Amino acid sequence: MSDWYRNIQQLVDDMDDCIRRKANDDLTLSHLASRYGYSEYHFSRKFREISGMSLRDYLRYRKLAFALKQLRDSEQSILEIALDYGFSSHEAFTRAFREAYGISPSQYRQHPMPVVLRTILKPFDCYLSEMGGISMHNTQSSVKTYFITIPAHKFLHIRNYESIGYWDFWQKQSQIPGQDCETICGLLDSISGKLDDMGGDSADSGSGQIMAFINEPEGRLCSWGIPLAEAYGVRLPADFDGVIPPQMQLMDVPEGEYLVFEHGPFDFQTENAAVEAKIEQAMKAFDYEASGYQLDTAPGRVFYFYHDCTRYWKYVRPVKKV
Repeated sequence: MSDWYRNIQQLVDDMDDCIRRKANDDLTLSHLASRYGYSEYHFSRKFREISGMSLRDYLRYRKLAFALKQLRDSEQSILEIALDYGFSSHEAFTRAFREAYGISPSQYRQHPMPVVLRTILKPFDCYLSEMGGISMHNTQSSVKTYFITIPAHKFLHIRNYESIGYWDFWQKQSQIPGQDCETICGLLDSISGKLDDMGGDSADSGSGQIMAFINEPEGRLCSWGIPLAEAYGVRLPADFDGVIPPQMQLMDVPEGEYLVFEHGPFDFQTENAAVEAKIEQAMKAFDYEASGYQLDTAPGRVFYFYHDCTRYWKYVRPVKKV
């Protein structure tokens, strides 16, 4: 089973790459099954078991996610976009788009609004499976520590006052209608202008999305002795005036100073637990007194948490000069 999960992780990346390159011949069930060494029956059954849908439906939703962003961010005609992503006609594209998002492509282009995009599968998300790490291998990379000033911006998010950690956060949010992980990530994925977005045509579901902890008197008391509410969302420009999904909050975050603890790229499968332990130790051992700063525990200050094994793992903590 672990080999299958590793193959699926590579598969979803390969499928997105094929969609970008318009390589539709490489996206057939027979081609994909053969490439990964499975029979079509076994491949199809396992994919449905993990994703909850057929390969055909998953590919259609992913193509629509790419097409929606092209519709939103380019001046290409609707027909050109439809043909680019494998739809036979304007009408076929419109039917599929309306079925997925409840609005026609032309209506969406005129009034872009948050919609739930089908997000990319993440079989190795150890947090959502409550594994918390899948290896004790040690990593040799060091943890960098530095101070930065982050300009004023907005933070669009959902928050929970009782959860403890990423997995518990989504478990609790899944009990609230419209706030489950897939719905929230899909909505955030459709919003343009995210400050942490990798840009380009990646259409990654996690693009620009981050975990955060908000200094909040009503929050749960954390190990640092600070009441925090856990949150998940995206940072947006200070002048953002787009539509806010009804289940989310938009807060103004003023310019402030922050202390960053950052670990570079690492192998998710073998180093995740070791990197987490190393960065936690670095935060615990940091000498605030010698730095001339201290944690800023004022209500409303935000701690940001970034986890992307291809780039970095970092905590961004609000501070103020002593």
